[in-house]
Amino acid sequence: MITVTTAPSPSSDSTVELLPSFWVPSGLILLALPLLWVQVWASSAIAVFGLFLFIQAATLRLRFTPSDLDIYRGESLIRRFPYQEWQNWRIFWTPVPILFYFKEVNSIHFLPVLFDPKMLQTCLEARCPRIS
Repeated sequence: MITVTTAPSPSSDSTVELLPSFWVPSGLILLALPLLWVQVWASSAIAVFGLFLFIQAATLRLRFTPSDLDIYRGESLIRRFPYQEWQNWRIFWTPVPILFYFKEVNSIHFLPVLFDPKMLQTCLEARCPRIS
């Protein structure tokens, strides 16, 4: 049985599911509005991308387990990233976190921050200390 918590200070032996954050998708949609008067196609592309990210934030869930970062859509596991394969991670632009990067042994991943950025950082620091 999986215990899912959204506690502010999770222990490394519990499973933590991050709450969604709609800041990045909302920011893109708001950015598209004034661009509408300057360039319709660019504005439309940015708005569609913002809507796509909005849907992703609403449907995807990140779960930090004691051994893996799991990505779920509903109750279906999409992808599992074991911490033992991680080499480094970073959250870009800390005043307004917009991009999460992590490197595994065989691949590099960039993800928009569609989840609670403070809890994301807390879980990363507790489960996968950064290598400088």
